[in-house]
Amino acid sequence: MLYVIIGHDAPDGPAKRPEVRPRHLAHLEPLSKAGRVKLAGPFLDKTGSLIVIEAASLAEVWGLVAQDPYVTEGVFNRVEVKPFQQVFP
Repeated sequence: MLYVIIGHDAPDGPAKRPEVRPRHLAHLEPLSKAGRVKLAGPFLDKTGSLIVIEAASLAEVWGLVAQDPYVTEGVFNRVEVKPFQQVFP
């Protein structure tokens, strides 16, 4: 099952992002190497990020979100997770 994670930056999130980014990427790296991160990146308007991830359950995704340095270190102040069905490509 695919899930979309939308992380909304805190007011000071864009300022914190450069320092926290290496830990955020390290958190996602094993999932990416396993082919489970389908798409990820920041919004160009500097309001947050989007991640499309393959996971066994919604609970698993929330567990990953809870450990993400962008969450634990305050880059994101709100996160949405939604089941997603890929149609294209």
